[in-house]
Amino acid sequence: MAAGSALMVAPIVWMLSTSLKTEGEVLSATPKWIPDQPTLENYLELFRRSAEFPIARWFANSLGVALAVTLLTLWVTSMAAYAFARLEFKGRDTLFLAVVATMMIPGQVCLIPVYLIVQFIGWNDSYPALIVPGLASAFGVFLLRQFFIAIPRELEEAAIVDGAGRWTLYWRVVLPIAQPAMATLAIFTFLASWNDFVWPLIVTSDITMRTLPVGLSIFQGRYTTEYGITMAAAAIASLPVIVAFLFFQRRITEGIALTGLKG
Repeated sequence: MAAGSALMVAPIVWMLSTSLKTEGEVLSATPKWIPDQPTLENYLELFRRSAEFPIARWFANSLGVALAVTLLTLWVTSMAAYAFARLEFKGRDTLFLAVVATMMIPGQVCLIPVYLIVQFIGWNDSYPALIVPGLASAFGVFLLRQFFIAIPRELEEAAIVDGAGRWTLYWRVVLPIAQPAMATLAIFTFLASWNDFVWPLIVTSDITMRTLPVGLSIFQGRYTTEYGITMAAAAIASLPVIVAFLFFQRRITEGIALTGLKG
């Protein structure tokens, strides 16, 4: 396991190391893991070119869109999952199977219909176009429903005796217990939104509306031989994902372990 971990971490360490090297050291015949003279010049040069490549704006766009998609997805999918887990209505199981079945449809199949809808509404080159299409998550509904089913009904029955309504049960009883599953869905959603490349590329044309993955592809195409600056840009793109995982890794483990306890 230690060898496997080292193999996975090595590219990240090399990326950070290269971003701190001068161009001459990067192209040296004897590459080193630790720079002889670490420098932040690559990062400074990256932001000096902000007029041509507004990387700070791309970073802000990606972070804002990823956070908005994550929060709204948690809200929408948790309510849908609670309805499928606890409410009794005609056709509930059939409707849930229909929702789960959409997971078998490749995302590429929906690109053109969703784009036509966004274009019809007039959302091209806008934040709603980047955020709203990502709110429907069949995986999120399935994941949270499995967790909600495993929550003992006695807890809700005790709250009902105290006068709690359906909204209070959802907000103050179920959601606090479901924090591990919510954290798991949050990190998966954040990663998917942060790394999304195809949809932002299609729906935006203004360079200031680009997200970081799309912007970096433009940057790398222009500066593909300047390895230090390219690695600095890649390090900036990787930082939020690494930080998010470090904060939520325990919750992810708990969520994956607990969501399958009861079907």
